[in-house]
Amino acid sequence: MRAESVADALWPRLSEFVAEQTGLNFPPERRADLERGLVAAAAEFGFADTISCAEWLLSTALSRPQLNILASHLTIGETYFFRERETFDALAQHILPELIRSRRGRDQRLRLWSAACSTGEEPYSLAILVQRLLPDWSDWHIRILATDINERFLQRAAAGVYGEWSFRQSPTGLKEQYFTRNAEGRFAVASQIKDCVSFAQLNLAGDTFPSLATDTNAMDVILCRNVMIYFTPAHTRKLIANLRHALMDEAWLAVSPSECSQDLFAGFTAVNFPGSVLYRKGRSDPVRLPVWRAPAAPVSPGVAELPALAPLPVATAAVAAAAVTLPDPMVEAELLYGHGRYAEVTQLLLASLADGSREEPRKFSLLTRALANQGQLAEALTWSQRWIAADKVDCAAHYLHAMILEELGEREAARRSLNRAIYLQPDFALAHFALGNLARAQGGSEANRHFENALHLLRACPPDQPLPESDGMGAGRLMEIIATVLNLPTRPSIHPS
Repeated sequence: MRAESVADALWPRLSEFVAEQTGLNFPPERRADLERGLVAAAAEFGFADTISCAEWLLSTALSRPQLNILASHLTIGETYFFRERETFDALAQHILPELIRSRRGRDQRLRLWSAACSTGEEPYSLAILVQRLLPDWSDWHIRILATDINERFLQRAAAGVYGEWSFRQSPTGLKEQYFTRNAEGRFAVASQIKDCVSFAQLNLAGDTFPSLATDTNAMDVILCRNVMIYFTPAHTRKLIANLRHALMDEAWLAVSPSECSQDLFAGFTAVNFPGSVLYRKGRSDPVRLPVWRAPAAPVSPGVAELPALAPLPVATAAVAAAAVTLPDPMVEAELLYGHGRYAEVTQLLLASLADGSREEPRKFSLLTRALANQGQLAEALTWSQRWIAADKVDCAAHYLHAMILEELGEREAARRSLNRAIYLQPDFALAHFALGNLARAQGGSEANRHFENALHLLRACPPDQPLPESDGMGAGRLMEIIATVLNLPTRPSIHPS
């Protein structure tokens, strides 16, 4: 198979196609990289030559799994433990100790995300670092999420077995303390390190986040390194905005030194550490909102009507950009929520509810979400309870209540709340999926049954149909996620005993 057989005229079209579909950027100077990736992808897709593969790509509506296969061959999975050591030094000496001091004795939680985890060395490095800093780590609720677009990488990461090359530049004694040598001379991650990390497939260019459905919200630290160098400028800006929304106020984002940019990270404060720069999310600046004014004279019906509000979660640039009047605090709150301004949503809604004049489930719903996205779980739980009390038959209220309980480590209560959601709406696919995740985290044998129930419901839906409470995720995408989960080893996350 020869990449040179692809006509020169095809390469610009192919580069444009890849950028549109995956966010990956291959300008003319990176043609050789695109050629190498296409050779590997053609072999996996079953083509005898690259020109046939290229023509097929340009003429076919690819499924999400096919796009993921293509993207996996166009990115590099090269990594090793404690790569770019200066970043881990900043985490170990400054950032994590500050977080631990602020949480100890109160809200003993840490949420970290390795957003392009490759074969797992990075998230396991985080888990080792956390356990070194926290002698009482088992008394904390530690969530280390590890995501990648490449299913093969995720399977290797979840297996947690590595060769000598993964330990180059590793700290002294790392293998002896945290790994076990197997009969093949490779090194298996110790179980207490494995149990801190949860793996999931996520396409940073195409999937929606932050989201309670994928647990990509309210993060304390996100490592997203050696990713943006592959993305188009437009996808890079979108990715940074989404990562910012996924972080709590005053939380941290780590990128590679080659990706640092004052212009791109204008919404962060750059903080210099020895040998590295990390970005800290500040509190949100106020959004400039349209000012509501009462009309000076009656208007004809339909002339000044407000656009209908979309179901929660609301978000969106289209709504945010619309020049509409705002007679209702809820409309303003939804606009702010779409900007990721969760603290301002909270302040606005609390003020509007201060008189206690009536129970308003819609406000309780948005307030619950905004608080959860800020990591204020106790407060979010309180408002989810008020939401349920105000509308006992709203399955979404029970589902969100369960997600908050699960994050608090109250798994049995979360299971009961999910069962209530399904009782109220038996075809609630996301609740079945959540029950499967809960059972899987607890090592329960019934996890597959819940996943199969979800798959059965999803097969009856158009693939692009957005699912309730999924932040816009389509039915087909959830089916793909379940398929990936079923191929990953069962591994619980760490909760306080």
